[in-house]
Amino acid sequence: MAITKCGEVNLPFGVNEIKQLLPHRAPFLLIDKVTELEQYKMCIAYKAVSYNEWFFQGHFPDHPVMPGVLIVEAMAQTAGILAIASSINENVNVPSNVLFASISNVRFKRQVVPGDILRFNVTVIQRRTKIWKFKAEAHVNKELSAEADFTAMIP
Repeated sequence: MAITKCGEVNLPFGVNEIKQLLPHRAPFLLIDKVTELEQYKMCIAYKAVSYNEWFFQGHFPDHPVMPGVLIVEAMAQTAGILAIASSINENVNVPSNVLFASISNVRFKRQVVPGDILRFNVTVIQRRTKIWKFKAEAHVNKELSAEADFTAMIP
């Protein structure tokens, strides 16, 4: 178990530990592994994109491309991991969910296709009690695939 009772996070950790932090489940859990996490600062997570992903059945059958909205969702899940794990480390009431408040400056630079490994870099820009602002990037190898700024609220 990566998340201990006293609130320490042991890295790296995988899907079983991610499921302790996020309410998402298959097929909508879009993060496979977390390798770096610095409380209230940043998180790095990964998603291995397989041809067998559910969304490739219709997007697009002859030219599979991961939908951009799911890349944004995966970046948001990475931010959720960061916010929730930071709260655990504070030994405060741990939130069970992190909710989108706004998304801006979304840019898609490269298609994501089967066989790619997405690396999500999420950085905290600002935090005020329940409102967090993040800068997120998704990379395949060292090439930027997508980026976004978003605000989230911890209920």
